[in-house]
Amino acid sequence: MRNFNRLVLNEWLKITKKRSYIVPYLMVLVFALAVGYITHTFTTDMFASAADFTAEMLLPTGVGQIMAILVITGTAGIVSREYSQGTIKFLLIRARSRTAILASKYVTVLLYTLSLLLAAGAAVFISGGIFFGLSGGKAGIAGILTSLLYCTIYCTVYATIGFMLGILTKSTGITIGATIFATTIDKMIISREFYKYVLFPNLNLAAYRDGGAPMQGMTLSFSVTLLCVYMAVFLFAGFAVFRRRDVA
Repeated sequence: MRNFNRLVLNEWLKITKKRSYIVPYLMVLVFALAVGYITHTFTTDMFASAADFTAEMLLPTGVGQIMAILVITGTAGIVSREYSQGTIKFLLIRARSRTAILASKYVTVLLYTLSLLLAAGAAVFISGGIFFGLSGGKAGIAGILTSLLYCTIYCTVYATIGFMLGILTKSTGITIGATIFATTIDKMIISREFYKYVLFPNLNLAAYRDGGAPMQGMTLSFSVTLLCVYMAVFLFAGFAVFRRRDVA
């Protein structure tokens, strides 16, 4: 376990040492303040408090898509860049299994996703406090945490897709392009029975609030189960290819 923690720490340091590391966090803060200002300026009575504003903005239909894009661009090269820079050979000659090396990279992706989402939650709440005040409203801590959970699931799925594509294609550009394209079409609904088994309509679990559903015949347990199946398939594909690929 100590060796694995060291691998994760090394991967995290690779991310934080980049000059552009702080950029996504600053973008989240600026975006949150801009949305708060615009919302307060044009719809002053839309939110009664910072909690209401935060609970709504943290949904996948709020800042979720922006967060997914930031996560993708921040982590897409965690595997593919090792190939393009030629460092994959040095990484694999260490006394570590390929599974452990790849698992440490995936854990780092999840930690980066969580850190960015927590920063977004703090930034949105600060923005809400500035423009809508801290008292009043219907939402509370539970509402904020629930929205954050929905957004975390949404972004984690996309981070996993990007992680898998980076392994399969060995190209950071293709990984970013393909995954961002997916975020632009995931709100599309096709009125066909088979479509409820596709990944996209199951991504936004917030659609089940107040008894709703993305499509007729879908339930929360159905979507959660399907997401788990897709995640397992993505990870299995990525790990299977990485373990068998010849890097000589």
